[in-house]
Amino acid sequence: MEFRTKVETGKAGFQIGASEAVLLVGSCFAGEMGQRFKDNGFPTTVNPYGTMYNPASILHTLERLIGEGYRVPRIVFLTLGTNHVYRLKETGEIVDNCEKRPAALFQEEELTIGKCAEYLLKAIELLKAHQPEVQVVMTVSPIRYRKYGYHESQLSKATLLLAIDSLLKNASLFTFHSSLHYFPAYEILMDELRDYRFYAADMLHPSEQAVTYVWEQLFAWCFSNEAKAFMEEWRPIREALQHRPFHPESEEYLQFMGKTQERLKAFQKKWQMR
Repeated sequence: MEFRTKVETGKAGFQIGASEAVLLVGSCFAGEMGQRFKDNGFPTTVNPYGTMYNPASILHTLERLIGEGYRVPRIVFLTLGTNHVYRLKETGEIVDNCEKRPAALFQEEELTIGKCAEYLLKAIELLKAHQPEVQVVMTVSPIRYRKYGYHESQLSKATLLLAIDSLLKNASLFTFHSSLHYFPAYEILMDELRDYRFYAADMLHPSEQAVTYVWEQLFAWCFSNEAKAFMEEWRPIREALQHRPFHPESEEYLQFMGKTQERLKAFQKKWQMR
């Protein structure tokens, strides 16, 4: 007997390789997934200018990052949180961070489905121009926004989902149609992990257990066998490096760390952190 609905993810049209570089830009859920990539030894860049929640701010991050000479990796995750944006009244520009300035200086707006899709399209075109082999995975953060009201939060998520859907349905019109993917992180939390035991104390953010489950689904969806072998080999080395002894000055611990460093060098040489 089944006591939950299962979200079937299938398999992605690409695979993440061993120690492959990854870029994640978007909401705080991107930060959660990004930390998992880091913990597992992947060269990872996550929100270099802070957490970005809406499609316009995600585009701004990519424009700034690439403008500063960043080399775009093959794997990019864009995690959307909301369609709400804030414009600086004086200039009309969408700001990515209000920097604790008075609220009266800004005007809150909601981007339409079309505008969200437009910003996403520009972001994808920019990535493709600098990395022809790029694979862009779009997700919607499952974290709800209480300040909008729960109904408005759902409408915001629906807008993002429809914007992504419009891009995927029209992907054949673009040269990068095989580069676009959607991973159902939102649906996994909303439909599969519906119970409140999968949420943190604020009842809005996913719990550590839920984040781990989503990571496992992502792992099954798009990681190569080589990446899996890489992670298995990295795990005991990472655990050894994180070990905190009672007597760090002891000969026994110094020998342990010496052997760990040797293992680390051999691991890096083997995989060339390729």
